[in-house]
Amino acid sequence: MHDKQHTEPDSTAVRVALWRALHVQVDSPPYVLEDEVGLRLAAPEDGWRQRPDMDPEGTSGFRASIVARARFIEELVTEQLSQGVTQYVILGAGLDTFAQRRPEIASRMRVFEVDQPVTQAWKRQRLIELGFDIPEWLRLVPVDFEAGWSWWEQLKAAGFDASRPAVVASTGVTQYLTKDAIRATLRQVATLAPGSTLAMTFLLPLELTESGLRPGFEAASTGARASGTPFISFFTPSEMLALAREAGFREARHVSATDLNQRYFTGRTDGLRLPSGEEFLVATT
Repeated sequence: MHDKQHTEPDSTAVRVALWRALHVQVDSPPYVLEDEVGLRLAAPEDGWRQRPDMDPEGTSGFRASIVARARFIEELVTEQLSQGVTQYVILGAGLDTFAQRRPEIASRMRVFEVDQPVTQAWKRQRLIELGFDIPEWLRLVPVDFEAGWSWWEQLKAAGFDASRPAVVASTGVTQYLTKDAIRATLRQVATLAPGSTLAMTFLLPLELTESGLRPGFEAASTGARASGTPFISFFTPSEMLALAREAGFREARHVSATDLNQRYFTGRTDGLRLPSGEEFLVATT
């Protein structure tokens, strides 16, 4: 077990990494995403799979959502790279492992991982301990949001070129932010160079999620509140599209859970599928 003394990763980021690993361990191939690097980073205690939040059956919908959104983003980044976009910004990066798993793609870009200083310091230490390089093209950008730091200013200080297009990803973040903070983020990203793309997840209001899954979402919401990070923002697709257009994006589209199910889960033999509840906004400048 690694030394956590003065740094501790965000518990939500660790849970996401463990769910990605669990997908490879308990679900049937073909895997939507193969990622066990996050498990190595997190180095959980023995018996982690017996934790209630790792129950394979009870968390299958969350697990499907986590691997689908990561796969969707990686395909988008790869597609944009083929069109000459070589900057990739991850807002709320957590234990993202794209740079370690896909260096053949990431090394052709400049990848900026933005997160809280404590999580970034912890991740940097773990990458070094595990023998992963932190190459010049990977920038870990610490931003203390609670202290009012500007992620945009920190990003530019880390070498981001505002005159060139970028892909910006924000997954699993909007539910923790106020609507004003989300509007501010949308307005900032909308000022990026033409040809930039934002991919952002958002949660549907509870009444729009599948009725059988509402207890699970309510439990997740209760757990988030108990850990000091309550879910506070929910959107219908039309509301999110309207926010993006008001922010100044040239185009905005909604990618639904149904779309992702058709793309990644059709024909599976294990019944793994994405529940309604978390959707994507994809907007371009």
